[in-house]
Amino acid sequence: MKIKIDKNRNNQYLITINNKIQTKHSVLLTDEVYNKLTNGNKSKEELLYFSFNFLLEREPNTQILSQFELSAITDYFPEYYLTIRKWCKFEL
Repeated sequence: MKIKIDKNRNNQYLITINNKIQTKHSVLLTDEVYNKLTNGNKSKEELLYFSFNFLLEREPNTQILSQFELSAITDYFPEYYLTIRKWCKFEL
């Protein structure tokens, strides 16, 4: 499985997942959400890549929303926030 990240404009990214079925996902990642999640310890692309791997560990790419704001992941997976913070290795 391959994850490709392309920046469309400002804070909008197109994520393409190549698996048995290719899917495309439009993701909004604002600076506010980015800083809240990573405190600048990772790049936006690293955060998106990690986030999609997180999602793919829990569901197939065909079930991931086609358009969403990155922080919406916590609505479906409450452990996302703490997982990201641990990955970034900084205290809450």
